Amino acid sequence: MDQILYWNEVALEANRVTHTTGDAAEARSQGPVGSARALAVVHLAMHDAYVGLTGAYEPWLGDRLPEPPADADPDSAVAAAARTALVALHPAQRAFFETRHLAAGLVAGKHDAAGHAWGRRVAEEVLRLRAADPGLGDEGYVPSPARQHHRVDPDNPGQGYHAPFYGARSHCFAVTARHQLDEPPRPGDRAYERALRQVRGKGIAPHLAGTLPDRLPQRTAAETAVGLFWAYDGARGIGTPPRLYNQIVRAVARAQGNDTARNARLFALVNVAMADAGILCWTDKYRYDLWRPVLGIREHDSSLGPTAAGDAALDPATDIGWLPLGAPNTNSVGQKNRTPNFPAYPSGHATFGAAALQSVRQFYGRGGDGPDGLADGLEFVSDELNGISVDNTGTVRPRWARRFPDGLWQMIEENGLSRVYLGVHWSFDAFALDDDGRVDLARNIGGVRLGLDVADDLAANGLRADAAAGPVEP
Repeated sequence: MDQILYWNEVALEANRVTHTTGDAAEARSQGPVGSARALAVVHLAMHDAYVGLTGAYEPWLGDRLPEPPADADPDSAVAAAARTALVALHPAQRAFFETRHLAAGLVAGKHDAAGHAWGRRVAEEVLRLRAADPGLGDEGYVPSPARQHHRVDPDNPGQGYHAPFYGARSHCFAVTARHQLDEPPRPGDRAYERALRQVRGKGIAPHLAGTLPDRLPQRTAAETAVGLFWAYDGARGIGTPPRLYNQIVRAVARAQGNDTARNARLFALVNVAMADAGILCWTDKYRYDLWRPVLGIREHDSSLGPTAAGDAALDPATDIGWLPLGAPNTNSVGQKNRTPNFPAYPSGHATFGAAALQSVRQFYGRGGDGPDGLADGLEFVSDELNGISVDNTGTVRPRWARRFPDGLWQMIEENGLSRVYLGVHWSFDAFALDDDGRVDLARNIGGVRLGLDVADDLAANGLRADAAAGPVEP
């Protein structure tokens, strides 16, 4: 049995459970950046426990790695490392991890005391190195009332702000530079106005679709399905985007016939890429502090909003009653869909997805962009559309089995654009578009560009804690 795949599945279940129970003891492992951090810690503990005994790759801990014992069993080390990290990150689920740890030893047919002790020490060192990571709360954060700045969703006014200090105050896991995007387009820019028209039509709540001007393109049924497929907005029974991207990577790893050593490296690269993507993305989110479409469309005219100035007539691009389809509140009957509680630019989905899936492409020698064939013959089902999950009215959604003929690159682009169909992002939050609507990666705009930079940095420089870029704020 491959212990990396086994414990990856346990970690993904922990993500699903913590976003179902909402246990306060696990708050640091919740939400998009908390999830990415937790998964990175678990996979680094497993990676270093395995490679420290086998020499398959250089350990992330470097000189901080404890002295390895002679003849210790790598499987036992991986299991102990995973169990130790998961209990620290998800303390409310300790009994579940204990059960899975016992089962891991029984299935593997071995338990080695030296390997177990070694794996525990490695995980404790990884946890120690990340112990000073900032929390995700918003105490002390003061949002700007100025135009174009992010404020709470008017349809969910008590939502607060997710992780406003986390990005700038975090030490990166392994990227060697704090990659930063250029400023997003602003009202009056051609790219902004084009994105506004697109999301106003494509992202509107269904019950308001009849209020749209005829000139605006409306969302198709297929686009609604795409928006739901990639959602994973921390809903009950679903979890967050890093869980979805790990599910995809599992299918690819199996199809590629990875052994344990390659899985240890692949899943460490993928999850460190997402952890660093979260740090850098959230730094830019609160640096640029761009409003979401729900405010940008409702308050497009300068006479609207907390700092408005009087005007003679409303700009026709304004719709003061506009609401999005919204991030789906799956498996929570009677709860509204919502706009996420952090600024728009860049898109977290686009950044996480590009960082994770480009890391896979790099691992298998498919760098750059364009079709890659890594999904050939594979079928993917999202937990949002699995024939079990229900929408917020209690209706079971159908199961949608999908194939991606252009591989992971097709996923990267579709994942980024999917957020427009939910009405929670501008298209440039994911990537710049040229005049023909094609993705323009030459411009330093959007989460896909940032995620690619993270993946490419790790591919070039490896996983080294001592080479990681530091925080930008104390």
